[in-house]
Amino acid sequence: MEHLKGVLLDVDGTLVDSNDAHANAWVRALDEAGVRADFATVRRLIGKGGDKLLPEVSGIAADSPEGKAISERRGQIFQKELLPSLRPFPDAKELLACMKKAGLRLAVASSSKKDELGGLLRVCGADELIEAGTSSDDADNSKPDPDIVHAALKQIGQPADKVILLGDTPYDVEAATRAGVKVVALRCGGWGDKDLAGAVAIYDNPADLLAHFDVSPFSPEARGAS
Repeated sequence: MEHLKGVLLDVDGTLVDSNDAHANAWVRALDEAGVRADFATVRRLIGKGGDKLLPEVSGIAADSPEGKAISERRGQIFQKELLPSLRPFPDAKELLACMKKAGLRLAVASSSKKDELGGLLRVCGADELIEAGTSSDDADNSKPDPDIVHAALKQIGQPADKVILLGDTPYDVEAATRAGVKVVALRCGGWGDKDLAGAVAIYDNPADLLAHFDVSPFSPEARGAS
């Protein structure tokens, strides 16, 4: 891609090993509300916004009183009980530092709630390196709708053809593609190559991408940079 200027970053499952924790928080919150949800079913939906995930697994509207109570409880479980033990994927911060050194601007495009995103960014050190961040609170429609990607593009001040989104789920791929943004995907979030079809390149995790950075779509040569 010529003249690449920036990177839009998903966080959960991309920089932080948090997808299982998110699924566990949903399953526990639903169970407390008397709603049984299979972990594997919920896990496959992590990466979508909670407003889409909740009705899909339970039939409960996210904006209903019951849905709001479940979502609030999920957030409490995640932030208080699970977030403190989360860890970044290997070389996540080093990858972002490499991108910055290469002259790329970094912005977050996450389906996480804003009050959770700050903690997740601190886990991987991204809070020290990014220029802008968007969460599900900044968009009318969550992933896989493209609203969050559009919001991140606006914050970073770049058009769609000047950035690449780094993500880990098919919902990242769909949201970015619908916004006209190319995607590089990582397998560390739990999805395989078939799920991530549409990405211009796929790597195992941040460490794998960092090890191959010079031949990746982010490299100066691939970008057409001088």
